[in-house]
Amino acid sequence: MKILPKPRTTGSISVEEAIAQRRSVRSYSSQRLTDEELSQLLWAAQGITDQKRALRAAPSAGATYPLEIYAVTPDGVFHYDPVKHALEPVKKGDARAELATAAYGQSFIANAAATIVFAAVPERTTRRYGRRGMMYIHMEAGHAAQNIHLQAVALRMGSVPVGAFDDEAVTRIAGLPDNQIPLYLIPVGR
Repeated sequence: MKILPKPRTTGSISVEEAIAQRRSVRSYSSQRLTDEELSQLLWAAQGITDQKRALRAAPSAGATYPLEIYAVTPDGVFHYDPVKHALEPVKKGDARAELATAAYGQSFIANAAATIVFAAVPERTTRRYGRRGMMYIHMEAGHAAQNIHLQAVALRMGSVPVGAFDDEAVTRIAGLPDNQIPLYLIPVGR
């Protein structure tokens, strides 16, 4: 397990500026993310923002927190542990090209410094809310994704939401457990 640097809670641009500058970016340099940058992006998605109550950066129906976040980098696939603010290795090696193929050949994914993979454990939310829980899960993914996009802008990076992919292939590449389903891919880079 790799403990990430503590996330910053102040930035250099306002939320209004980040909203105004956010665009879908599909062209990236080969420059890697620093640990601080990856820390900030993952914290923006699902990081703990209230230590006392263990509340996270994105709202969750009934605080059921169905999302599981993974980072696919040149070094491998990592699971984000929001409580420890740490990365747990899942697989070694660069799976970005394989992930691009799983996303129906969207080659920019292979060039991104990292792709954030959103997965969900549906039962965490559906056991409380029934079928309607799936809608809540997708809403939460949207909230967390927007946080990543705005954080990327604040870090002077680009990102793009990707929903077109083969679920089984992404599950295999990211090493998702049987109780998780992939929801979203967000490539990020300079």
